[in-house]
Amino acid sequence: MDDRTGHRTVPQTNLRSATRYGTRPTMKDVAARAGVGLKTVSRVVNGEPGVTPETERRVQEAIEALGFRRNDSARVLRKGRTASIGLVLEDLADPFYGPLSRSVEEVARAHGALLINGSSAEDPEREQELVLALCARRVDGLVVIPAGDDHRYLEPELKAGVATVFVDRPAGHIDADVVLSDNFGGARDGVAHLVAHGHRRIGFIGDMPRIHTAAERLRGYRAAMEDAGIPVADSWMSLGVTDPERVRRAAEEMLTGRDPVTAIFAANNRVTVTVIRVLAEQARRVALVGFDDIELADLLQPGVTVVAQDAAAIGRTAAERLFRQLDGTLVTPERIELPTRLITRGSGELPPAD
Repeated sequence: MDDRTGHRTVPQTNLRSATRYGTRPTMKDVAARAGVGLKTVSRVVNGEPGVTPETERRVQEAIEALGFRRNDSARVLRKGRTASIGLVLEDLADPFYGPLSRSVEEVARAHGALLINGSSAEDPEREQELVLALCARRVDGLVVIPAGDDHRYLEPELKAGVATVFVDRPAGHIDADVVLSDNFGGARDGVAHLVAHGHRRIGFIGDMPRIHTAAERLRGYRAAMEDAGIPVADSWMSLGVTDPERVRRAAEEMLTGRDPVTAIFAANNRVTVTVIRVLAEQARRVALVGFDDIELADLLQPGVTVVAQDAAAIGRTAAERLFRQLDGTLVTPERIELPTRLITRGSGELPPAD
């Protein structure tokens, strides 16, 4: 039956019966209540253009009144997708990965997808196990911070259409998108900053050399020292696991050896935290620049000068690229390198104390 405006009307008792016994209301119910066609409801629900504000208001009111929820399962099955993506991190407890993960989740949510994440604990076998487990659950795409350096195990998944973007470090032995920071340039800038403040004996404490970021930051350190014409003593460099005991030993040896350093470049946030503790125990003041910002760095005395990465931008860029792959708008893999930023707070500006 039609009302005076020409809109089709349905008795409200019939509409209520859709939910009275737990039956989920459908688009047809919403269309009937709003007095519009199914296509109009579909456009409103999916955020498509072509609907007047007044019609959209009526449809939204009908949706709220009926408690309608879009059936994503049916929608994604029609597209051959599961509306889920996987994120494999190195360590969920690392502060660097918090904003990165949040950005990936926000982009996924904007595309109607669920994010599933896990930690590889810097173990290549664990990384492969997680990645293949996510693929077995038919995720549409993957964002991976690689622990290993050989990703040929992913070739069948890539051929099957699983969109993949690597983050922070490139993939090994396969062609794939990667989004990372300018680790080389950031480290070079940080060390050059120490040189500019009069330091010639500058120590470098980093992660395991097989890790791409550790190797690039060491390369940046060497480049800055070479640019300044400063020969580097082997005793000024230490790479290895980043547990506090190893880092403490490395820092203490650099500070008390035959040719003690007057400044330290700490190549990641975990190293920086331990070095801060060691320097607090020293009688002389030692300059410090860290790679990665850390919480409360600005409240210490002096504040900690850092080379900051934009973890949120890295995550967002990677996730947006992933969904462009899924939309079919990207074909050729690319390497995207985001700039770092030197934040001066005092520790990197201390003069040499000989």
